[in-house]
Amino acid sequence: MEKIDLTKQYKAYYTAKLQPELVEVAPAQFLSITGKGDPSSTTFAEDIQALYTTAYALKFHYKSREKDFVVAKLEGLWWYDEQVYQNFSLEQAPLQVPRSAWEYRLLIRMPDFVGEEEVRLAFQQVISKKQLALAEGVTLYPMSEGKVVQMLHTGPFDQEVRTLLKMQDFIAAHQFQRNGLHHEIYLSDFRKTPPEKLKTILREPVR
Repeated sequence: MEKIDLTKQYKAYYTAKLQPELVEVAPAQFLSITGKGDPSSTTFAEDIQALYTTAYALKFHYKSREKDFVVAKLEGLWWYDEQVYQNFSLEQAPLQVPRSAWEYRLLIRMPDFVGEEEVRLAFQQVISKKQLALAEGVTLYPMSEGKVVQMLHTGPFDQEVRTLLKMQDFIAAHQFQRNGLHHEIYLSDFRKTPPEKLKTILREPVR
């Protein structure tokens, strides 16, 4: 039985350079859960657990039907209330907006054959067998980013501003405008990887 590995199948999606670049991102679907608050909080960790547990429930469901796949990298969309925190630039927001005010949508890319009914059955299974009530918030989420400016950030999350500054300069030089939510793809497992070795793709949708 062939096992689908989306990281290999869509290698360009999970690859970025050390300098800003403009790329076109094709539509895809994701397993998703939303939340709000500090990413170092217990709530954030519990959301990740609910998302991954549901992803593996789906994986084993499809494996039993000869459609096995590798659970892909964790991703996140991040935003805040721009009416409350106004006029912050791309690089200012991570420093000026309190961590408790950030909202997020955690994502794991899914193969095209995964359906909404199977996701519903998977989170119900997680709730009943694993006692993870948060899994009820897991949904199938389609995303079409289109044009994005992206760059690979190496190092701690609190140093992303240096990378965002380079991206902001690139965006301004090409007279692009924001066209979506700040997007991060976590190539490293931040629970196990030393901060200085973390690799994260940063994306900003533009038009």
